Amino acid sequence: MNKTEQGRFITVEGTEGVGKSTNIDFLCNLLNQQGIEVVLTREPGGTPLAEELRELLLSPREEKVSQDTELLLMFAARAQHIENVIRPALERGAWVISDRFTDATFAYQGGGRGVDMENIRTLETLVQHGLHPDMTLLLDLPVEIGLQRASARSEPDRFEREKLDFFEKVRQAYLQRAEQEPGRFAVIDASKDIPAVQQQISDAVKQFLSI
Repeated sequence: MNKTEQGRFITVEGTEGVGKSTNIDFLCNLLNQQGIEVVLTREPGGTPLAEELRELLLSPREEKVSQDTELLLMFAARAQHIENVIRPALERGAWVISDRFTDATFAYQGGGRGVDMENIRTLETLVQHGLHPDMTLLLDLPVEIGLQRASARSEPDRFEREKLDFFEKVRQAYLQRAEQEPGRFAVIDASKDIPAVQQQISDAVKQFLSI
């Protein structure tokens, strides 16, 4: 396959425990096999400063975190990430794979926290300057199963300590966004075994990006 002059931007989304890490590794290998330079990154994070903001956002704390504070920190990390990692990689023709991006903000802060979606859209316009993913893989799984998987993985962070109802709202917000933008989203049934999930991913990438 011949790379285009401008790289492609793929994001991988989903609630807790859907298997993003395993399947992102598979996706990167799939693209590398096509001779594509892949830059793997994550949100919040991706740069030294953005990783510090990630730590602030995810660390459990006694002090209640304002919804506005959380939202602004998310977009502060995103602004740094876009400026120093995503845009430079795309401009040189690399393909960027990001473990979460702005859809996560609409899902977690908008759906889960109940933040006004218009406020999120305003910040999206301000920070992203028209940058949007070319394709988004949404790994979808019943919330209870995902939380069981996540709890067996590591000590829960500040978000993972939320109640079941919070994650149900997050999942529904994700699915709603997928319905609104079917040309960008591929919804992957992450309840299946790993080979079946990865076959869905392979098929989706080939269909959306013609490789």
